[in-house]
Amino acid sequence: MAEKFFHIEIATPQMYQGYEKASSCSAPGALGRFQILVDHAPFVSQLNVGELRIHVPGEDLQFATSGGYIQVLENKVLLLLDSCEAADQIDVQRAESAADRAKARLKEKGTDIDVERAKSALSRALNRLHIAGRFS
Repeated sequence: MAEKFFHIEIATPQMYQGYEKASSCSAPGALGRFQILVDHAPFVSQLNVGELRIHVPGEDLQFATSGGYIQVLENKVLLLLDSCEAADQIDVQRAESAADRAKARLKEKGTDIDVERAKSALSRALNRLHIAGRFS
């Protein structure tokens, strides 16, 4: 029996990428991680900061995403993401610098600090480092 596949499209403000033959996709949903397989039921969900993993013939692709939305409909998956970086394309030095800046902001005392923004920046930076294999 031949293996079945579905189509995935990833769109961010900086890039577009498509995969014709995906056999699975796992993503960081707002209510927890979930996996898409062939003939999945239609749905739409918000995504959080985390790991996006796509399996295509012969390889497992890993991406760091900072959130967005996913739509699944008739064996087509559309990911509208704020950002999406392949594990091997992550600028580790930039991610480490971003994490250091966010940590420094969170240590500052004062009323002009946007704590939620700093926490969000730290979460994105640590996710990128984790996906790049530099932080566990």
